[in-house]
Amino acid sequence: MEVNELLYLYTNGERNFTRVYLPEVNLCRANLIGIDFSGATLSGAKFYKANLSEADFLCADLCWAFLRQVNLTRANLKYTDLCNTDLKMAILYRANLYRANLSGADLSAANLTEANLSCAKLHGTILDGANLTGAIMPDSTTN
Repeated sequence: MEVNELLYLYTNGERNFTRVYLPEVNLCRANLIGIDFSGATLSGAKFYKANLSEADFLCADLCWAFLRQVNLTRANLKYTDLCNTDLKMAILYRANLYRANLSGADLSAANLTEANLSCAKLHGTILDGANLTGAIMPDSTTN
């Protein structure tokens, strides 16, 4: 699938893009509220300033993706591989990151208010200036 086809289908009401293979796709500034990318391969994808609120990324591959200033409010990122991903200034309000792999990810100045990070892998994750108010941390404590 090509990016133009995805955007055309989304514009016409399609939300199910499970298991799509789109590594290094450029969806910067795209408005993809509620899209379902479960099991998708999106490694190296560029989503700068995209609106992905309420999106479903269950078990997706987003390694090395560029998600700077992305809106992921209430997104499902359970079991998602986000290793070495740039999430600087991303909005992850109430996002579900249960068992997500955030190893090496940069979450500087990200908003993780009330996010679920239980059982998430945070080895080498950068959290400088991140808002973790009410977040459930990997050890199941509330910040």
